[in-house]
Amino acid sequence: MNDTPSAGSEVVEQVSALVEDVFGRLKPVLAGAEGLLAASADVTAEDLPRLRPQVFDVLGGLVVGAGFISAPNALADQEFGFEWWTETGDAEPVQLVISLDPDSDNFLDYTRQSWFTVPRDTGRRHINGPYVDYLCTDEYTLTFTVPVRRGGEFAGVVGADIYVREVERLLQPKLRALGGRAALVNAQGRVIVSNNARQATGSLVREVDVPAWWSSGAEPVTTETGTHLRRCGNSPIALVRSER
Repeated sequence: MNDTPSAGSEVVEQVSALVEDVFGRLKPVLAGAEGLLAASADVTAEDLPRLRPQVFDVLGGLVVGAGFISAPNALADQEFGFEWWTETGDAEPVQLVISLDPDSDNFLDYTRQSWFTVPRDTGRRHINGPYVDYLCTDEYTLTFTVPVRRGGEFAGVVGADIYVREVERLLQPKLRALGGRAALVNAQGRVIVSNNARQATGSLVREVDVPAWWSSGAEPVTTETGTHLRRCGNSPIALVRSER
């Protein structure tokens, strides 16, 4: 195993490029959503289909779902708004329909989901996951979201979904080439992809306190036990490597 702190640079750079590509693809959706909301104080749910061309352009490749989710009362005619589409391969994209009626037994209060609350509370883009997306696909998923603003106030998010298995397909060979144990983890230390069965997707890294490292500034570091931590660009994803 190459145990120098610089080992894994190719993985770090590829993850950073992947993240920036997804967020870059969301920029036209963000511009469309903010433009739509700025054009009138009386935007309704019937106006949201105007975003579909931009949303459809995001779909494909790694991105399997994308759309706009409004903040409560951002629309003039209803409290919640949800315009989300999923990729179906050769067929046309399919719209995800959920209950937006708070009195319904099937109501999904998306305002409690971290992919919504973190951009709302921080004003910054966010990556949520890995988590099993029981709403759409029952697959381990990463959800990328960016806050939408109207007049400087939070008005919702635009976002995109990618499957963890596709990230694994791209990056696991490079992680294996590093030798030892190597994993890509989120800021909570939860494994996204690793090179060994003991660190399954969704499990927590135990040999190092990833949240504490992240809170301290997430600078590249090698612990006393020989574990290397390195952030992947400006993303909330880190490479954790050790010889054991």
